[in-house]
Amino acid sequence: MTKFEAVRRPLPTSPFKPRVEAPRKHFAVGDRVSHDRYGLGRAIGVEGGGDIAVLVDFGSRQERITAPYAEMFRL
Repeated sequence: MTKFEAVRRPLPTSPFKPRVEAPRKHFAVGDRVSHDRYGLGRAIGVEGGGDIAVLVDFGSRQERITAPYAEMFRL
């Protein structure tokens, strides 16, 4: 930024709202989860601190769920 550039702030009445990112989901080993396709399960492994992928035991099967976790929620 040069010394003549101004910082643009959105006006509260503007129809063009600034983009707000949703908070990232983080999972840890032992978390109970619900998945839209596979149902209820428990996280048994995480990759990258839970930011890359989560290995989940759904009882009848184990699945590796990768980020973003749109279909999976912590209970």
